[in-house]
This record gives sequence, C-alpha cells and structure tokens, in this order.
Amino acid sequence: MVFEKVGEPLALVERPIPTPEPGQLLLRVLACGVCRTDLHLVDGEVVVPHPPRILGHQIIGEVQPGGRRVGVPWLGWTDGVCRYCRAGQENLCERARFTGRDIDGGYAEYTVADERFCFPIPDGYHDLQAAPLLCAGLIGYRALRMCGDAHRLGFYGFGAAAHILVQVANWQGREVLAFTRPGDEEGQAFALEMGASWSGPSDHAPPEPLDAAIIFAPDGALVPAALRAVRPGCPVVCGGIHMSDIPAFPYDILWGERSVLSVANLTRTDGHEFLDLAPRVPVHTRVTQYSLEDTNRALDDLRAGRFEGAAVVIP
Repeated sequence: MVFEKVGEPLALVERPIPTPEPGQLLLRVLACGVCRTDLHLVDGEVVVPHPPRILGHQIIGEVQPGGRRVGVPWLGWTDGVCRYCRAGQENLCERARFTGRDIDGGYAEYTVADERFCFPIPDGYHDLQAAPLLCAGLIGYRALRMCGDAHRLGFYGFGAAAHILVQVANWQGREVLAFTRPGDEEGQAFALEMGASWSGPSDHAPPEPLDAAIIFAPDGALVPAALRAVRPGCPVVCGGIHMSDIPAFPYDILWGERSVLSVANLTRTDGHEFLDLAPRVPVHTRVTQYSLEDTNRALDDLRAGRFEGAAVVIP
C-alpha cells in the first residue's frame, strides 16, 4: 500500500520482493500497526521526502531465511557519528531515516530493515498484539520516562499509546486520570476499563492537580489546558510528532517552574527496556484487525475514532 501524493488514498500495487543490502534483513511482514503519524504523512503535515513510499512503522516481521521474529520501529537508521549519536541521543540524529517515511515500511507483504534497528519480540505475544508495542508503546514509554517519578498522571487523548501506558503506570504504582474529547463517553468508559482512576472531558479540570501530563492527541489547544491542570514544578509532555499550533496563553500558567517538553522518536535503549518490561506488567493491547487491502479504511477509522485501542494490518 503505497503513498503517492498528499491527500490521496494509498495505492495497492505489485512490486518485486526487495533485496536486502549489507546490514539489512529481509522480512516477511506478519503484522503492521496503524499509527496517527501515518495520517500526518498522508495529510502532508509531516513531509514524505521522496514518494512513492510504502508507509507503516510498527512492523512485526519474520526474518528470511531463518524464521526468527523481530519488530521494526519508526527510527530505522542513524549515522552513528553525529554529535547526538555520540552523546547517546540517537533519536535526534541529524541524518536519521524513519521507517515508512524515508525507508519503505510495513504496509506490504515483504520489507527490508537495518538489522541494528530490529528488536526481538517477547515470547507470548501474538503478532497482532505485539505490533502496537513498536510505536504506541515505545514512544509512550519514552514520554512516561520524561515524567520522572510523578505519581498522579494526566493522559490527554486515550488511544493506542494511552491504553498501553495506563497499564505500565498502574504496574509502577502510579495513578492515571484520562481526558478525552468532550462528549466521548465511550472513550472515557474505555479509559476506566483499562485502569484509569478517573476520566472526563479535556475541557474540565481534574479533581486534584496533576504531577505530570502527557498529551497524546495532536491538538495544540491541550497544552494550555494541561498546564492549568499540573501543579507547580511539573511537566507537560507532548507525545506526538505533529501537533496543531499551540494558542497563546498567559505566562502565569507556565510560571512556577512548570515545563513543556516534546518527545522525539526513540532510542534503541528505549526499545530494549520497554520490550523487556511489557511481558512483566504484562501489557495487553486492544486491537482491531484489517487486511492489507483495507489499510485506507483502517486509516479512516483511526481518523474518526471508530475503534478502541490500536489498529493492525495483516498482509
């Protein structure tokens, strides 16, 4: 399923099975999670530099030959020599390449991936359940780490990432308060089912001040709302690659050593830590399955919020 032009549906095409270059693995795709970043790419909010491009960056694949199962995340290649890579911040690499944007991704029957950025998948996870761990889980985990030892967390937007992270936060002994679109009573009920202690609309204040907030929804207007909800000295973490413009807000809601942070991609250390942690919680993902040919419908359903948890494409 190929991205050809902004605003157009992905095109179903036939291509030869790709040939791996040195350092790459040939993978038969077993499953690929659907991410809001894919919508940003289709809509032109995040640029695809050299279309046509196969999207999809939450890949569960079987190495050919050999049969071992690996996962491929959004960060697909780094140079290893820039100042960020040398400082342990490879997620900020100046020449980074991203799966499903700069490198063909997982909305296909076969793909290739840099072996350095392929993670072993924990035993006990079905391909469907494992796929959302590769972005919703990994990026969410990095956002959670940015919250430090905060106990009372606010999650703004309760989709693929939040439904994974609430399980991790509860396992760590934290409390999660979930905020959804006003009127989204189904989403609020889902948050409570997954372990949130409170859920309500994003235009309401929490019952008590938050120790940290993570914004998963790509809505810049949520930044001032979250700043008003956290107590002094606490962070608001923006967990997406794209967000609409943040409106002007009074300085007094930032004052008091509150902070606004963004999450950029992930590191391989994040990947290994989270995939080691997930089966110990254990994390259970709520998944809706689509065929490869139905990838456009999966993206439309994600845009409209027609499913709970995550969507996964199966070739």
